[in-house]
Amino acid sequence: MQNNFPFDKIIVKPSDIDLKYSPLRRNLNSVTYVLGAFNPGMTRLPNNNILIMVRIAEALKTPIYDNKVHSIRWDSSNAYVLDGYNIDDVEMSDPRSFSIKKYFPMMVDALTSISWLLPIELTFDGKEIIKIHYDKIISPSKSYQEYGIEDARISLINGKYLMTTCSVSSERQSTTLYSSENGLDYFLEGIILDHQNKDMILFEGLINNKFYALTRPLGISYLSTPPESNFNPGPSINLAESPDALHWKPLDEPLIRSGKGKSFSLKLGGGAQPILTPKGWFVLFHGVEKNGEIGIYRTYWALLDKNKPWKILFLDTKNPVLTSKPILTEHLSDDIYIKNVVFTTGVVDNGNNLILASGELDLCTRITHISKSKFNI
Repeated sequence: MQNNFPFDKIIVKPSDIDLKYSPLRRNLNSVTYVLGAFNPGMTRLPNNNILIMVRIAEALKTPIYDNKVHSIRWDSSNAYVLDGYNIDDVEMSDPRSFSIKKYFPMMVDALTSISWLLPIELTFDGKEIIKIHYDKIISPSKSYQEYGIEDARISLINGKYLMTTCSVSSERQSTTLYSSENGLDYFLEGIILDHQNKDMILFEGLINNKFYALTRPLGISYLSTPPESNFNPGPSINLAESPDALHWKPLDEPLIRSGKGKSFSLKLGGGAQPILTPKGWFVLFHGVEKNGEIGIYRTYWALLDKNKPWKILFLDTKNPVLTSKPILTEHLSDDIYIKNVVFTTGVVDNGNNLILASGELDLCTRITHISKSKFNI
């Protein structure tokens, strides 16, 4: 499906972020840099402008010194601290984290960066930055956020903005909920999913007076599928329902699974918030093809029944909506540390087009316009 879109551009890059406003400046004197400004939640504000809630991954410029690698952590004393680990005691195959050997075979990781959220206001069409709202940064404030807040997804439901995030800590990896009346000022409601779930995304509207959400619970092991099964083992995109957006019950059946013969064989997960169209709920999700340490991330789409969202009306697992586009990031070549990753995390309606917000290469934020005619919606 991917072609020359009406608009397709990197709108936020690491050098756009002024770290003098970083929450780490409260007390951390170490030199840091923006590893990535990516995976933004997206919504339309009351003034008709677009808001993207960008994940800022801030990393130490020199993480290795004194024969130790260091990780940034927010402490409950409201200070940022550094934890050092002996080089010989860790395994560092992924640039985003390292594993602590003494816990093997259990996987215990520490992060090479810490994430916080930055609201950035764009023009109504998403083509230009109007204002970076440094005064409304969302940063760790609870012990369950000691390693950061990641990957916001925003859904506007009955005039209220509900934003899910992934809060990361040694206590748990959980989904937390923020709410807002104006799309800019958010209140932390607390944890709404207590298990590791990287992609909980609320449908942008009620269904039969209930809230619905895409979920993707993770685990450290999976059981083999039967030899005759069309599916691969691993995480799936599931559904959950709630009377109030705070208390959730998973539906019994999985929604979308990684299948044999599909272009994504490693894993999959939710992407942008599901939006309602005349044809049903339009869903953008990511699928990962096995390739190297990280894999190849692409964006795919599905259409779900308006009143029965567990009923899939259309699912394209062959033709990606978006793939990573190297020409867009040529000017950022010195900052690129992974390849082949696009992660769509927001969508808004713009008349004849849909505006998509994506993280490109875990480095920057990409805005793409796609005609609705591509999806026949």
